[in-house]
Amino acid sequence: MALLKFASLPRSTFYYYLKAMDRPDKYEEIKAVIQEIYHAHKGRYGYRRITLELHNRGYRINHKTVLKLMGQCNIKCQVRIRKYRAYKKKLGKVAPNILQRDFKADKPNQKWVTDITEFSLFGTKLYLSPILDLFNGEIISYNISDRPTFHQIIDMLDKAFSKIPDNTNLIFHSDQGWQYQMRNYQNRLNKKGIIQSMSRKGNCLDNSVMENFFGLLKSELLYLQDFDSVEHFRKELEDYIDYYNNQRIKCKLKGLSPVQYRIQSSRVA
Repeated sequence: MALLKFASLPRSTFYYYLKAMDRPDKYEEIKAVIQEIYHAHKGRYGYRRITLELHNRGYRINHKTVLKLMGQCNIKCQVRIRKYRAYKKKLGKVAPNILQRDFKADKPNQKWVTDITEFSLFGTKLYLSPILDLFNGEIISYNISDRPTFHQIIDMLDKAFSKIPDNTNLIFHSDQGWQYQMRNYQNRLNKKGIIQSMSRKGNCLDNSVMENFFGLLKSELLYLQDFDSVEHFRKELEDYIDYYNNQRIKCKLKGLSPVQYRIQSSRVA
């Protein structure tokens, strides 16, 4: 006991920790589940989302405990958000900002937002054009193209329009990109009974929900994985959008994925 005296450590404290070392780890099972969730989502989940998923699986555990256990397992969220910026020219008719940063929707297909983002890989580029529903963040439709053409926008619209009836007075918001100023695009919205809305010039905050989705997508896919080819990336991009809609839970959706939240909301209604 000379070492205890030298370290000024009480004997009771020494024996307490000695006993503790022999005790089984009461969190052994839940640590394994935490690591399974973490790796299943490729490091995209932090402690808050892992806590929600544990609750979904029936585990009652505090988020602070989850954070501590993740530290003991030497794992942490790999996602770091990076914003995308793009320059858009003013070429045609600009719609008023009807949305006015009111990003809340009471039901599906009440407010949609859209934009285009660019990916540079293997000396070439891909362009993603999606439509996002502000009710639950679900991607309603999308098109992936090697060029930002008007056909890409029309294909995206046709897929989305097939899911809703006419004359719903849905608000459809975008920036002032040339595609959204074209007469053909605006006529299609009018014919469908959709109200067009546009961000103010150079103000990305007016369409921040769409910008945030692009940042999330690039952080959780483009910057997180390695790809063998452009074709490989395209396949992973399609898989990610399916994963985002159907599996990736959100804190603001009560621990549900966008599709799960929409289905649950329709049952309640």
